[in-house]
Amino acid sequence: MDEFTNDEIKIIVENYKKQKQKEKDKYDNLKDNEEYIIKNRERARLHYSNNKHIKKERYENNKDFLKAKSLLQYYKYNNKVDVFKDKHPGKVDLLFQQGITC
Repeated sequence: MDEFTNDEIKIIVENYKKQKQKEKDKYDNLKDNEEYIIKNRERARLHYSNNKHIKKERYENNKDFLKAKSLLQYYKYNNKVDVFKDKHPGKVDLLFQQGITC
């Protein structure tokens, strides 16, 4: 693929900004419309019911990691991260493998 010049990059960025602004303006006009709200909620409800198994499968595959992450958040909230590190070294290793440091 060819390299873009600075002018071409500026044009692409400006077009992207204009597109995002149009989408935002359109949403701002629609978001208070009662009919739109009902349609949007129904669409979200259908999406959730059709893809519920995907969320469940993802949770099952990452259950240990998610539990360890939740437990870390609890200890951080209570300012006891050192206690977490002492009590749960296996969970600390699991979090470290996923790129989360305590």
